[in-house]
Amino acid sequence: MNRRSILALPAAAAGAYVLPAAGQSPTKVTIATGVDPSFAAFYVAKEGGFFERNGLDVTVNTGPSGSAMVAFLIGNQIASAYGAEQAGVSANVRDPNVVAVAEGVALLRWISVLGRNITTMEELKGKRVGVARGTGSETFWLSVVAKLNLNPADYTIVNVEAPEMVAALERGNIDAFAVWEPWPTRAQRAIPNTHILVNNEQIQIVRNYIYMNKAWATENRPVTERIMRSLIQASDFLDSNREDAVRQVARFLRQDRALVAELMNKVGYRMNLTADSVANIQLAIDQLRGMNRLDRPVTTADVIWADPLRWVAPDRVRI
Repeated sequence: MNRRSILALPAAAAGAYVLPAAGQSPTKVTIATGVDPSFAAFYVAKEGGFFERNGLDVTVNTGPSGSAMVAFLIGNQIASAYGAEQAGVSANVRDPNVVAVAEGVALLRWISVLGRNITTMEELKGKRVGVARGTGSETFWLSVVAKLNLNPADYTIVNVEAPEMVAALERGNIDAFAVWEPWPTRAQRAIPNTHILVNNEQIQIVRNYIYMNKAWATENRPVTERIMRSLIQASDFLDSNREDAVRQVARFLRQDRALVAELMNKVGYRMNLTADSVANIQLAIDQLRGMNRLDRPVTTADVIWADPLRWVAPDRVRI
């Protein structure tokens, strides 16, 4: 899904921009992520004109999840992706050039285990749980199992992409799912007798990261800096102009504005790198290692590359 840019922000409200030199056309780049308001920095940078004011002509492609798009950084098919921890670690194992350059958002109250005709985690035993493997859905489910000292053998895990989970639950293909918004809210609105069994506020604050291809970003440093600067400005706008930001996100996603506003209050937009950012990447490494999905040793230093953020906002790097 491609989106057109809408320039709606006065220059005075936008901060310092790097415009193309006279006579130069904006640099064309493609970035990619999923379809939910947690990825709002990409949408607002596009819809609010931040990319264009920084001399970029950006196409934002969307897929079934942000994590599903991270693999497109292998081979430089896109300039940047926005997804969860496991996806970045898995992509880095395949290609060490795929790295996290910033924590984009902390999902404070965003991911849930939701069940149909089930009201407690105890009742979930012996049931089928939908999980989107290789995404924040799986990261969260594994954290639930660890935090609550559950026996993984008590559950049948069914691999389901996030957008399919509500339909799978309604058809009876699964009894529950572990996934991010808006799918838990959509399920509760559409399917009778569905209940949140546990959410991530009780388990773990999951994070989504901005990813790039290190070789490409180094070779194209001016473009990299413009992308990073645009995303920082968009993230700041999300905090300081929430009503306008909600309108832009709802327009990009073509979703109900009230729902978007409700969901955006459940996350914290960041664009930084902190000890917590590192800890979540380490957790993903540990989980993938425990499932024998690491083909080679990998560390947080391999996955996180702080230079692009340092180039434009060194105060945001606190690791």
